[in-house]
Parts: sequence; structure tokens; C-alpha cells
Amino acid sequence: MWIDDFKPYFANEYLIKFVTQDWERQQMRALRQAVFCEEQGIFAGDDRDDIDNIATPIVAIACLAGTPDRVVGTVRIHEEKPGVWWGSRLAVDQDYRKQGSLGAALIKLAVTSAHAQGCNTFLAQVQARNQLLFRRLHWRSLKEIEVHGRSHYLMQADLDWYPPYADGAIGFVATSRIAA
Repeated sequence: MWIDDFKPYFANEYLIKFVTQDWERQQMRALRQAVFCEEQGIFAGDDRDDIDNIATPIVAIACLAGTPDRVVGTVRIHEEKPGVWWGSRLAVDQDYRKQGSLGAALIKLAVTSAHAQGCNTFLAQVQARNQLLFRRLHWRSLKEIEVHGRSHYLMQADLDWYPPYADGAIGFVATSRIAA
């Protein structure tokens, strides 16, 4: 039937921002469960931990006709001690990974907003398969580590590439570039 010939619709604009509404938080949690519990099997049932109590969650929201529609990516940030910030739980909906820029946009807001809050060191434990993405985004590997039984790299952002941005609750609009 001719209707089967249509490709799925993917937004080409995404709002990257701090979580400020309940629906964003609910969809963010569902996305994290889908990625870290169901898809990757890292956690059984729920990936939430004590860091969620102090972290600032960030989301990528697909927009339809300029209107926020659904959460398709997330990351969280927190300050471990004065000036030392961490990013964690970076996840992009499986259907949106080929958009090519969502992970980078989430990382950008994570680091620039922490930088605006006094960050002088921004770290993350990055799954080995994502190390190249982070290196392209001006991060350096400090050492190889194991987290939750999987190979990771402890990585640090080069803050010279991430100027402070203090409007995380407002965020910014990112556009997709479909990866081949």
C-alpha cells in the first residue's frame, strides 16, 4: 500500500534546555530507562541514584512546527565539589541517533552551563564506544576505567571551547544534520 512508502518523520529542530516541567522530567526518566535498563542492560529496572537528588537534568526536545513535542535526549550535570562538575547519563532515543548532533548539543549545554556556574574542571565517565565523539568535541581522555562492568574512559572537557552560558533554563535551539 502507498502509505507504507512514507519514511518516519523526524523533527529538524530541537530545544536543548534544563528540565523545567513535569512532562519533561517524566519523559526524561522513561528515556533513561529505555536506554540504560532495557537497551543496554546496565541497570535492572531503574537507573536512578543519589546523584539525581542533586543533579540538574538537561533534555533535548523534538519540536513540531516550533512547538516542543517530546524528549529525545538527556544528560545530567552536578557539582561534586567547588569548581569540579560532572556530566552523566547521556542518552539519545535510538530512533534519533542518526540525527547526528543531539549528543553534541546536550554536551554543549551541560559544559557551558556548568562553566557559567563556576566550573573549572568538567569530567565524565564515557562509554568506550563514545570516546571518539567526545574527543571531536574537545575532550581529552585521562584514563581507561571500568564502570558497571563496561569499558569507559574518564574524560575532561577543554573549557576554552565551552564559553559560559547562563540561560540553561531557556536553552537554545539546535538543528539536525542527518548522519550517513
